[in-house]
Amino acid sequence: EVKLDIEMKWQGGFKFSGKTMYGHEISTDGSKKIGGKEDGYQPLELLIFGLAGCTGIDVILIAEKMRLEITDLKIKVKAEQREENPRAFKNAHIEYIFKGNNLKKEKLEKIIVMSEEKYCSASATLAGMVKITHSCKIVGD
Repeated sequence: EVKLDIEMKWQGGFKFSGKTMYGHEISTDGSKKIGGKEDGYQPLELLIFGLAGCTGIDVILIAEKMRLEITDLKIKVKAEQREENPRAFKNAHIEYIFKGNNLKKEKLEKIIVMSEEKYCSASATLAGMVKITHSCKIVGD
């Protein structure tokens, strides 16, 4: 069983600062729209960063095992929330933009699906609640 352990401390207003179990620090704050100062990440931004980072790790790990030569990977996520409270995410589209040597789109698609369906803990956590789609493209240097 894997456990995560974080701590957040209120800094006044809507700001919180926190530390991970590895000692990395982070700050969150509310949007100006609700009276925050935007002096940190909005909590839901971190959820989307987590999705992008989690699938990114999977994709790189699997690609390395398949001996694919990825020289760069950019992951963009566009997520849409409900209008009413709770403003949960309705959908998220993940765009993978690869650079590398002799990359084949079919192999990259297979890796992405493996991440989405088998390995990505963030995708698995959101599955059933958020419609997650993806696209994949290879760009030159």
